[in-house]
Amino acid sequence: MLHVVILGFGNIGSNLCNALHDLSQVSVVQVFNRNSIELPNNLKSISFTSDISEIKEADVYIIAIPDDAIVDFSSTVPFQNKLVVHTSGSVPMQALDNKNRKGVFYPLQTFTKNNMVDFSEIPICIEAEEEDLKTLKVLGERISNKVTLVSSEDRKILHLAAVFVNNFVNHIYSISEDILNQHDLDFNLLQPLIAETANKVKQLSPKQVQTGPAKRNDRKTIENHLHLLKDSPYKKVYEQMTEAIKKQYLH
Repeated sequence: MLHVVILGFGNIGSNLCNALHDLSQVSVVQVFNRNSIELPNNLKSISFTSDISEIKEADVYIIAIPDDAIVDFSSTVPFQNKLVVHTSGSVPMQALDNKNRKGVFYPLQTFTKNNMVDFSEIPICIEAEEEDLKTLKVLGERISNKVTLVSSEDRKILHLAAVFVNNFVNHIYSISEDILNQHDLDFNLLQPLIAETANKVKQLSPKQVQTGPAKRNDRKTIENHLHLLKDSPYKKVYEQMTEAIKKQYLH
């Protein structure tokens, strides 16, 4: 039985807690959160504290807080020589405080606090010293079929790529929604297109499935679109994306 304490109950912490709580081989013995909160009904049996001095004994302590707070927080935990891991894609393992054993338990996924995800197909990127690595591998395999050793340097590259496919793409969705709303059109009309675009890259390279006026160098359509965007703050985005696609595909 692995005993785990979740340090932070935001987007990642709440999802991890939910995934680990029902496992027979893992016990989430406590949730710590800086601000006092009420745990959801299905997690009521877990001990909660907002007092850092009351953190319980565990085999693994998972820091699930914003990236820029991880380093300072790791220096304030009131114990030593325990396995303390963070869930960040961009923070190096060695940035954790030296008074504890260090590790990384990075689920490569986007999380929202009130939307619990299925971890079984989420890659869990782990990093630690040899014996602790075995512990993290066991913990990861309890919830995911895709547990892999990834160094801090490679994890930074993964995180960079993830920002492009998640954060930037989602911002493009937001732009599309805004354009449609301005003309009283429903964003749901684009849902099948979004789904099919995402589905294609499960089987093929993104370069193989690229379509659209920029790839075809369809100047008339591009000019029509720019005319529609003539007073829009999104015109620059359209121009930059179009030029980037043209440079990649037109020789």
